[in-house]
Amino acid sequence: MSYPYVKSSACLICALLLAACGPEAGPEPTALPPSSLPWAIATANPLATQAGADILADGGSVVDAAITVQSVLGLVEPQSSGFGGGAFMLYYNASTKELIAYDGREIAPASATPDMFLNEDGSKMGFYDAVTSGRSVGVPGVVAMLEEAHEAHGVKAWEDLFETAEDLATAGFPLSPRLHKLLGRFTKFTENEAARQLYYDDSGKPFEVGTKVQNPDYAQTLRRMAEGGADAFYGGTIADQIIEAVNAKAGDGTMTKEDLEDYEPVLRQAVCAPVFEVRICSMGPPSSGGVTLLQILTMTSTHLEGKAPSSSGWHGYIEASRLAYADRDLYLGDPDNMGGGNVQAEDIIGGLLSPEYLQARAGLIGATAAEDVTAGEPLATPLKEGRARDTSPDLPGTSHFSIRDDQGNIVSMTTTVEFVFGSHLMAGGMVLNNQLTDFSFLPEQDGRPAVNAAAPGKRPRSSMSPVIVFDQEGTPILAIGSPGGPAIIGYVAKTLLAHLAWGMPLQEAITLPNLVTAHGKVMIEEGADPHLISDLEDFGHNLTQRDLTSGLYGFALSETGIESGVDPRREGSFLKGP
Repeated sequence: MSYPYVKSSACLICALLLAACGPEAGPEPTALPPSSLPWAIATANPLATQAGADILADGGSVVDAAITVQSVLGLVEPQSSGFGGGAFMLYYNASTKELIAYDGREIAPASATPDMFLNEDGSKMGFYDAVTSGRSVGVPGVVAMLEEAHEAHGVKAWEDLFETAEDLATAGFPLSPRLHKLLGRFTKFTENEAARQLYYDDSGKPFEVGTKVQNPDYAQTLRRMAEGGADAFYGGTIADQIIEAVNAKAGDGTMTKEDLEDYEPVLRQAVCAPVFEVRICSMGPPSSGGVTLLQILTMTSTHLEGKAPSSSGWHGYIEASRLAYADRDLYLGDPDNMGGGNVQAEDIIGGLLSPEYLQARAGLIGATAAEDVTAGEPLATPLKEGRARDTSPDLPGTSHFSIRDDQGNIVSMTTTVEFVFGSHLMAGGMVLNNQLTDFSFLPEQDGRPAVNAAAPGKRPRSSMSPVIVFDQEGTPILAIGSPGGPAIIGYVAKTLLAHLAWGMPLQEAITLPNLVTAHGKVMIEEGADPHLISDLEDFGHNLTQRDLTSGLYGFALSETGIESGVDPRREGSFLKGP
């Protein structure tokens, strides 16, 4: 059975019909009684968490809180996300029992070309040169996405949702340790005059931790958005500021007013699959996160021994990840460009998630690490030979937050400006994304096109993996996600494996050392159990030990209460109602 995939913006909701997201139908979903659990929120910064909690405590909806959280994160965590970027949001409606997938991914302007990140001799541009070139900036999508969600699910007035962020921008917020560290590490950001004035002293060093940072330009941007909505962002002064910043670096015509005015968010259907006796749902293309995540967990589930962590279980997880990432690099991208001929995006998604295909792929997992892993052939119609492998850098940035209101509605949202401080360009007090470097730098190889090559109006492939998990009765039991570039998929997969299959408490599963596979490498977090490392090396794995700074934020729900999940690797927090 195929897994339906809806792209039409006319489809205002994507129902969580269990039969539509997996091979077997389940009982009619039922929500937890609204009075049974309080509101809850987990974000990447305590100021954002408190701001969202205030909205929830005052009767606001999860979407109201999400808008406030994003407005604060764009100020206090500008290295990771903001209104100058894009996002994916899963929204669970407790009253209708529907799951809606909002696509606020950036799009390429009309000036984009498949070879936009190639030098004149056909070689790939240097990484930093491409990121900071101005041509890396996609048309931001998060504002339009949040406005559309608010129109459908907001309770409070739009203009009231930016007050906390505006107050913090005007009065100043204390510079956090993580922001201070990254300002000192990514010194090229000082080449931007606005950034230098905001975050650095006269000697070019970042202000000390705790220093009050004021951002009056951002406060003005928020006031304009509060009064004029998304129209004020995609037209008028804000749009002019974005265009000026981009074109000053990349050349006139790189981004135009028409590019901004033409942006539209898309409502899509989440991808779901039954794994570990629950149903896991995440984001479909243009994010590769959901499909790859479900592939990893489904294949891993066939290679577990008992319900406790084991070296053999980790070996199966690594091999499943390698197989899934190989499929990802060949097949997944903007759904408008994934197919060809009579093959549609939903055919490819259905093929990659079909039980028969995943069983066959899992059968490739042997007793030792495979020397080479390649993409499979998910459909009877041959696809593999006509495609080139993706070569995008897929950078480690981003932020995630999970929210539940006291009505039982849930938001799991991953949001990004891509690289740390995005393109290193600013407009209206906002960091502008470098999302277009998520396209494949090589548009073709040996005459074979890459699915993720750049093109006008196209959405670059993402790894963002916001997740909501449902039990067998259709009741939501978990919301989570993470930043981390291509490692996002692995961070979330590891946590779900440990929590759902091995029974670890959510916090313990998050804290467990990360083990991820991306770009052909198997990486294990520094400080991991040396015995596990030795055992995995005996399986034939070549492990790279490194810092793997996930930012997993979420919560688990049960009849007994709410279990928080806050990643100790970053500086986020969790709050819940009385």
